[in-house]
Amino acid sequence: MSNTSEGELNESDLMDDPIELFDTWFKVAKTTGLNDPNAMCLSTIDEVGVPDSRMVLLKGFDKRGFVFFTNSQSNKGRSILKTPNVALNMFWDPLGRQIRIQGEVEIVSSEESDAYFSSRRRESQLGAWASLQSQELDSRQMLEGRLQKFSASFPEAVSRPPHWYGFRVKPGKIEFWQNRKDRLHDRFVYRLLDGDWKVQRLYP
Repeated sequence: MSNTSEGELNESDLMDDPIELFDTWFKVAKTTGLNDPNAMCLSTIDEVGVPDSRMVLLKGFDKRGFVFFTNSQSNKGRSILKTPNVALNMFWDPLGRQIRIQGEVEIVSSEESDAYFSSRRRESQLGAWASLQSQELDSRQMLEGRLQKFSASFPEAVSRPPHWYGFRVKPGKIEFWQNRKDRLHDRFVYRLLDGDWKVQRLYP
């Protein structure tokens, strides 16, 4: 990006493929010292049409889309399976940058989910079994008891729970936002039309 230090985003900075531009911005974000530069807000629609948002972690991306992993029996998992249209938002305050993504969700392959699950710490793997995510919990002791139960059930390798897997957001719209003084921000939106990305500048 030619104007990173000046805090500007111009037409000359853009790329034909927004995934390539995302990759450029994401690499810069990882140099800022943020604890979780891959944190993103995921917004879904529940079974009665009410929007809901929470933070998740981006675990991979390519031209196919943006991947995160979760318990499919959680509130967000059930919402996604019922209404697969979602929105993502990533904000990097030190850079004054924001990326907004809208798209449709698909389930990643079992091989992808297995590969990521096997890379997690054992404690996190056991937690995926122990947590009845989003359900009511009477006490912390009950959760810890379930954790001990599954630890005993898996004395060696921990297999991936069948309800825990990855989701890929296939983008149809990606907006890049760069903070500018006096709230006269730079905004460019990419839309996927007939298989090709079209980009437009937006008013702040």
